[in-house]
Amino acid sequence: MNTWKIFVQHTGLLNLGALPCGSRSPGLALHLSREQPIFTTRAHVFQIDPNTKKNWVPASKQAVTVSYFYDVTRNSYRIISVDGAKVIINSTITPNMTFTKTSQKFGQWADSRANTVFGLGFSSEQQLTKFAEKFQEVREAARLARDKSQDKVETTSNHSQASSVNGTDDEKASHAGPADAHLKSENDKLKIALTQSAANVKKWEMELQTLRESNARLTTALQESAASVEQWKRQFSICRDENDRLRAKLEELQEQCSEISKEREKNTELRSRIEELETELREKETELKDLRKQSEIIPQLMSECDYVSEKLEAAERDNQNLEDKVRSLKTDIEESKYRQRHLKVELKSFLEVLDGKIDDLHDFRRGLSKLGTDN
Repeated sequence: MNTWKIFVQHTGLLNLGALPCGSRSPGLALHLSREQPIFTTRAHVFQIDPNTKKNWVPASKQAVTVSYFYDVTRNSYRIISVDGAKVIINSTITPNMTFTKTSQKFGQWADSRANTVFGLGFSSEQQLTKFAEKFQEVREAARLARDKSQDKVETTSNHSQASSVNGTDDEKASHAGPADAHLKSENDKLKIALTQSAANVKKWEMELQTLRESNARLTTALQESAASVEQWKRQFSICRDENDRLRAKLEELQEQCSEISKEREKNTELRSRIEELETELREKETELKDLRKQSEIIPQLMSECDYVSEKLEAAERDNQNLEDKVRSLKTDIEESKYRQRHLKVELKSFLEVLDGKIDDLHDFRRGLSKLGTDN
């Protein structure tokens, strides 16, 4: 199975329901059956908006196959593209067509018969260049085919007129015979061919006028496109300046965010320090409360200390009195030995008791002194 058969079976072009724009003419399938693909590529297909004649309308959702086809019978070239079951490009190339590169990856051409402008978006500049070169070759081939066809028509027309004149002269000369009838029949056929040639000339003139009008529209559209490109360039420059300004603003905001992050870290450290200080403050307040409670006890301790001091002084006075009594008793002992025997035992026990009390008083005094020193 050759490449063309595979392409037809894959795209379903032989199905009449696959014709574009609601067309159901069997001519397309008939033409495709005798055409051969000579160049194939892939591109995104667009058509000019029929209302505004400025904006592009996507004809395919994704990149599709775009091919050049050659009709051997009619010696003509066409560009055909199919998206699924829909033919989105069916453009016969004429010598007056021009393929224009509008950007590094986009090109367009006008088809007056389809009354639209086709646009192709390629994935690379090399694909666009190859397609444009093939378009130039095919257009040149179409021009040569048209010139040959015109030369053939002119030759046929001249031969027809000469035959007609010769036939008339022969008719006048012979006036009868089987050859006259044959010449008359040939003359009638040549007249019909001449009439058809004249009609074709008028048709070509109309097509030429249509192509001129299409060319004028394309020129206007190209000028508008150039103006739009200039406007887009200005808008792009404005957007680029705005983008630079926003980028600078973003960098400034990022620096501010970095500073804010540092401030947050400092605030976190300060917050931790504040919590520690608050904890210490609470501990100090607890200690202060304890000291206040102790300070409330101090006056009571002071009064007790005064009371004990008074008792100690009284005890010292009693001790002094006792010492006086002891001296008195010693005197009495010296004075009276008799009484000494009886009093020695009492004195000894009394002295032991007195020494115990004195020791207790001294211990108590030392405790009071130590308590006063601690406070």
